[in-house]
Amino acid sequence: MIVLPEARSAEGIAAGWRSTFYAGDMFNGDIFRGDTRRGTAGLFIDAPAGRMALGMTADLGNGLLFVAGGFTGHAYVYDIHDGSTVAVYQFAEPNAGIINDVTLTNDGAWFTDSRKAKLYFIPISDNGRLRPFRTLTLTGPAADTSGPFNNNGISTTPDGTGLIVAHTARGELNVVNPGTGTSKTMKSVPVPNVDGLVREGRTLWAVQFNRVGGERPQAGQISRIRLSYQSSSAALEKVILSDEFQVPTTAAKFGDRLGVVNAKFNTGFPPTAKEYEVVVVGS
Repeated sequence: MIVLPEARSAEGIAAGWRSTFYAGDMFNGDIFRGDTRRGTAGLFIDAPAGRMALGMTADLGNGLLFVAGGFTGHAYVYDIHDGSTVAVYQFAEPNAGIINDVTLTNDGAWFTDSRKAKLYFIPISDNGRLRPFRTLTLTGPAADTSGPFNNNGISTTPDGTGLIVAHTARGELNVVNPGTGTSKTMKSVPVPNVDGLVREGRTLWAVQFNRVGGERPQAGQISRIRLSYQSSSAALEKVILSDEFQVPTTAAKFGDRLGVVNAKFNTGFPPTAKEYEVVVVGS
């Protein structure tokens, strides 16, 4: 396990160059930078008071780190080299939405909201300039906001035409049309307690913060799923377990390994554990 020194909580992780990762202190907003090979991590961004850090993704080509701001209703964009704040977007009023996770496409960054039937998109121009955001209203199963946490993790479909959105309360994966907001549930893939998503090619890893059946239900698991090209259907390939999982929430891929955040929400919300870590497991 890679300890995030003096972190008071943890939730999101993003892959940087080679074995570099970025992980966030959820309730403090700070960002740590670490190395999965060396097994080390240290404080990278000492965030201003009032910020949060949930899901995140790194745009290595433009040198940007996109961070979902949770209950603040904000998204934060940081310079991946020096940690400075590049932009702050207000998608929702504080506590009205939960900006939970983010994924990159060829032309921008998409964010989920766990309280509202909406996605938010920040366009990125060809020269790396950030544009004003726009809101996509959802219909279909992804529009269900009846649970305490609804739309959560997000990725893209293998063919690049759609978005895969994890719905925590429904325990399912939905494919969203980014042009219209319509959604359909992916066939044959129940994912109870689903949180963050990672995709490479037609393989999707879905982090589930509680284990499904068996012993230690709060330890969590990761389901490795094989997608059809347009993600209309999928099949479970493998369930990844680890004795080091302690309510994992998000993951990032590093070669043939995954870096997985231990959020430890079994201790409370906010959590009260003494230590938070990134666990490295085989993919």
